[in-house]
Amino acid sequence: MKKVLVMAAAFILLISLAGCGAHVSEADALADHAVTVQADSEIKELEKGLSAVRYDGEDGFRAFLSEGGAKTDGEVVRFLAHSIFAGNQGAFTMDTQVFGCSTLSVAKAEGGYLFGRNFDWNACNALVITSYPQHGYASVSTVNLDFIRQGAGMAGSLLSDDIMIIAALYAPLDGMNEKGLCVSVNMIQDGDTISQDIGKPDLTTTTAIRLLLNQAATVEEALELLSQYDLHASMNYMVHFAIADADGNSVAVEYIDNEMVVTKTPVMTNFYLAEREKQGIGTGQSHERFDILTETLAKKASMTQAEVRDALNSVSKDNFNEFESTEWSIVFDQSALTAAYYHRENYGKAYLFQITEK
Repeated sequence: MKKVLVMAAAFILLISLAGCGAHVSEADALADHAVTVQADSEIKELEKGLSAVRYDGEDGFRAFLSEGGAKTDGEVVRFLAHSIFAGNQGAFTMDTQVFGCSTLSVAKAEGGYLFGRNFDWNACNALVITSYPQHGYASVSTVNLDFIRQGAGMAGSLLSDDIMIIAALYAPLDGMNEKGLCVSVNMIQDGDTISQDIGKPDLTTTTAIRLLLNQAATVEEALELLSQYDLHASMNYMVHFAIADADGNSVAVEYIDNEMVVTKTPVMTNFYLAEREKQGIGTGQSHERFDILTETLAKKASMTQAEVRDALNSVSKDNFNEFESTEWSIVFDQSALTAAYYHRENYGKAYLFQITEK
């Protein structure tokens, strides 16, 4: 892999916050038109702004952890540059926009559990990456490719798929692994940030998601893993994580005064949920979306996949007349290990992925 990636030596990648291919039966289609995606090792465009790829092999993540992780996105870049991209690195920049999101965990009408996720942002280039690492669980996750940049003055054609794919593995914004564990990061608009300093190995926001996708099978395991690291929010944003497992356990993980606080909840948007002094801080619209999803759950103790899709549609950005859009919505089936993606609020078309257990 190093030989393949040596051409990246002169590039700078920005990794920051913002975000497979087996057959899926058409009977499982969650839209008027469904596309079964069979991704391979090359990035393939599904439509403008949405691509897919499959990665098999060593991802370097165990080495990343063994070297102490990273406190910043810049340190993630330096790890990739020195350990995978042959040692060279130039200057890098970071975007500063914020995003809103909604998540929903609910029992599946036919048995099992479903997890729904909206990612709200300006128009961006999304990549669905299914990973089969040499060490770790298989997973499907989503990355905002606009947060991966090469250094100024470098020819864009030289930034190969190999480089982009490895960088993307360290920058997921949500995903599900082969054990049915789902995780999502959601923004909270607050002046505080997360910068734990307890002397433990370090993680950034997106590398924390990669850790859970690679190594956690349950919510309990996810919480134990997070407790072993000092978390540092990318770009000083305040965030919280929604985590749900195949047994129906679902929690919000928040960091208040740099202390990890866990709250059981099936719904999460963009305000603090923990019963602490910051409870409720966040955008007004995020409270509105939370209430809509909570009311939906109160009416339906279980849902079909199509009903979860419709619930996500009910809180998509098109309902609020804002400049942002819901760039992607996902319905994860945590027992069938399928993921249905809807791009830019087109809920009449689904891109269907399936994780195959290793």
